[in-house]
Amino acid sequence: MQKVAHWLLVIGGLNWLLVGILKEDLFALLGMDMAGWLPRLVYILVGLSALVSLKPKSSAPMAPQM
Repeated sequence: MQKVAHWLLVIGGLNWLLVGILKEDLFALLGMDMAGWLPRLVYILVGLSALVSLKPKSSAPMAPQM
């Protein structure tokens, strides 16, 4: 799940780079508009990925203190 979230955040970041440089988002460059379901779904998934990435990563469970 973390890998998927990471790649969705990369896609979202590149989209914002396009907005900053070209004043167009990736979907507009592909001929889509925000009224379609696909751009909205991708934006929602990118936002959820940002929330998932806020969760701290732990590689091992904590050992009980003695």
